[in-house]
Amino acid sequence: MRVRFEGEEIEVEAGQTVAGVLLSKGIRSWRTTRGADRPRGLFCGIGVCFDCLVRVNGVPDVRACQRVVADGDDIRTQTGVELPS
Repeated sequence: MRVRFEGEEIEVEAGQTVAGVLLSKGIRSWRTTRGADRPRGLFCGIGVCFDCLVRVNGVPDVRACQRVVADGDDIRTQTGVELPS
């Protein structure tokens, strides 16, 4: 299977999470905080926090630790959180 991260094609194994794919490629940070622009990546690993958020196929606020990749996914970094208020 193949996905794209920030436009770069990556070969992945079926069943991997987005976070697992990114970590396996040496990518440790894929989101920045809104105000201070501080790097974030995997923190809790179980979907409780919001540190690992990414945009997948145009959908924001996807928890990378919970989302299993699908062939052809387009994964993008995210700034802040876009959750509805």
